[in-house]
Amino acid sequence: MEQTEEGRPRQGLTQRVIAELRRQIDSGALRPGDKLPTEQALIRQFGVSRTVIREAVAGLRADGLLEPRQGVGVFVLEPTAPDTELPLLTLPTRKISDIIESLELRTAVEVEAAGLAAARCSPAQEAEIHSRLKDFEARVESGESTEAEDFAFHVAVAEAANNQRFKEFLAFLGRRTIPRSQLRQAAGMAIEPLASDEKLYQEHCAIFEAILARDPEAAREAMRRHLAGSMARYRALMRPVAPASRAAS
Repeated sequence: MEQTEEGRPRQGLTQRVIAELRRQIDSGALRPGDKLPTEQALIRQFGVSRTVIREAVAGLRADGLLEPRQGVGVFVLEPTAPDTELPLLTLPTRKISDIIESLELRTAVEVEAAGLAAARCSPAQEAEIHSRLKDFEARVESGESTEAEDFAFHVAVAEAANNQRFKEFLAFLGRRTIPRSQLRQAAGMAIEPLASDEKLYQEHCAIFEAILARDPEAAREAMRRHLAGSMARYRALMRPVAPASRAAS
């Protein structure tokens, strides 16, 4: 596990910052529309690194509580009340089968979102998808967690479909969209990624290239392959591991 200030795991520091900011939002100390303190102010307030603050902001963005606005700052959003009629979509991820079911649902929505993005996206939205792709690439190169950047890429594609419902769907699912961390925590798995981040990056590149080419069918197929690959990787975790003696035969 990666170590950070005073030998404490960075993941634990990030969760501490997330918990405190969430508490301030829930209590009304930070209200919808409020601007978050600057990054430097948050670093001083919590006594953590810039990386921890950025991961915490990305995590709360994934949960639909914060919205970064380029050149302006990070703003608090109105919390979305969970729909009690759809509890299975808001419960924590605890089983691989839960993830596969969520991925099947996402496929039904995100494949079409990618196709619409290829047909409708503006130059600014195209640039946003590319920016999120570059953020993912930077995380891969640094060996850091890519989960927040993964989510941000999918949100950018959904936004480029120019149908607000696609973005709302991903915001509703929140972190279940990129379930690696919850699965590892629930199952006591190691921190290492479940699949090669380089592979995920290449799949994202294929989606972006199809959108850039304004090819809806290629974009749909690239997104379908990406999500199908994710399902295959999670299904592989459900297969029993053969004993060493049997595997060697």
